[in-house]
Amino acid sequence: MPEGSGPMPLIHFIPKHCRQCGAPLELRRPEFEDRDRLVCPACGFIAYTNPLLVAGAVPEDRDGILLLRRGIEPARGSWTFPAGFVELGETVAEAAVRETREEIGVTIRITGLLGVYSYAETGVVTVVYRAKVEGGVPAVSREAEAVAKFSAGDIPWKEVAFRSTRDALKDWTARS
Repeated sequence: MPEGSGPMPLIHFIPKHCRQCGAPLELRRPEFEDRDRLVCPACGFIAYTNPLLVAGAVPEDRDGILLLRRGIEPARGSWTFPAGFVELGETVAEAAVRETREEIGVTIRITGLLGVYSYAETGVVTVVYRAKVEGGVPAVSREAEAVAKFSAGDIPWKEVAFRSTRDALKDWTARS
């Protein structure tokens, strides 16, 4: 499901049982809270459901940026920059570097923050960096069925994967 096209994406795991004691969770409004939460009636644990964190990079190479055509769902066949979930034990910037290497086979150097993209209707916060390609040869992978270089004037806007991708690329073109 493309980002921004409906309710919280299916990538979220909504717990049914308390991770502290295993009792079934109930949806109710705890004291001192302003909304309903998943609460354990046995031990009082509150299971907060928070957005997932995604890190991405817009890899700049001599005369353009590298984008990939997604080889997996969601938005298979659409264009985006390398991005993916931040894992425990790495920083957001390290995740952006790792995702770029895994998805398109190049190493990058982060040169600055492009932006943070967050929308109330989605369960994802996307942090996107500007980056310079430092090595490697762009290549396809399980997640990228194609890799291509685009100048600011030839980004395939009608084929862009997600709202956050579109917004970040618009920010990139405005600053380039």
